[in-house]
Amino acid sequence: MDSAILRIEHLTKVYPDGTRALDDVSFEVARGEFLVIIGLSGSGKSTLLRCINRLIEPTGGAVAFRGRDVVAASRHELREIRREIGMVFQQFNLVRRASVLTNVLTGRLGYVPPPWALANYFPPALVDRAFGSLERVGIPDKAYARADTLSGGQQQRVGIARALMQDPALILADEPVASLDPAMSHSVLRYIEELNRTDGITVICSLHFLSLARRYGTRILALKAGRIVFDGLPAEIDERRFKDIYGEEAVEVEIS
Repeated sequence: MDSAILRIEHLTKVYPDGTRALDDVSFEVARGEFLVIIGLSGSGKSTLLRCINRLIEPTGGAVAFRGRDVVAASRHELREIRREIGMVFQQFNLVRRASVLTNVLTGRLGYVPPPWALANYFPPALVDRAFGSLERVGIPDKAYARADTLSGGQQQRVGIARALMQDPALILADEPVASLDPAMSHSVLRYIEELNRTDGITVICSLHFLSLARRYGTRILALKAGRIVFDGLPAEIDERRFKDIYGEEAVEVEIS
């Protein structure tokens, strides 16, 4: 079996205003890795993650997920590919006025028949499974609460439970703790780490803080101006190396 779950070759993204967000990016991700993407604001982290599942259309290059060509995939093929790629967003992307349980169940929309999805119908077995996902992230008691009544950390745990409902082979976490305090950041990342270690789900997570990247990543990839400037083990990048890469703009808050 191929050890690489994801292959990216010469990936480029140029926005209409001429901004080159990704510039000839190539790397592979092995099954079971917890790859952390670091970089200052504007380095291309979010664009990279969103090009992997084509939430953003690449300008050029190739993305192969489990041997399937993501860039060339038809609408139907892309729907199938996205079933296996969970997404955890910085701003949670929940239906704020819906219940927590309903938000978690939306993780199965790619699997249920379209009429069920339109009617918001989920069979009892899926409802039981959603409760199990909420149990995994420690908030089964919030199932019937409105999503917008939860704290930021709780909302992000709903996002993780929703991604878990997809049976993902890969989770993309786009700055999942950017809006959370340090204690809650560790809480959320530990749940993602558990899915990686216990369930064997490959994780690609963009983070703003070197300390978190070194704590949770099994490998770190650093972006600067849309290009890879470091790819290695967490122990190989310390504060000095970080400052060498990013210069004086790497303020203390980025490192601590």
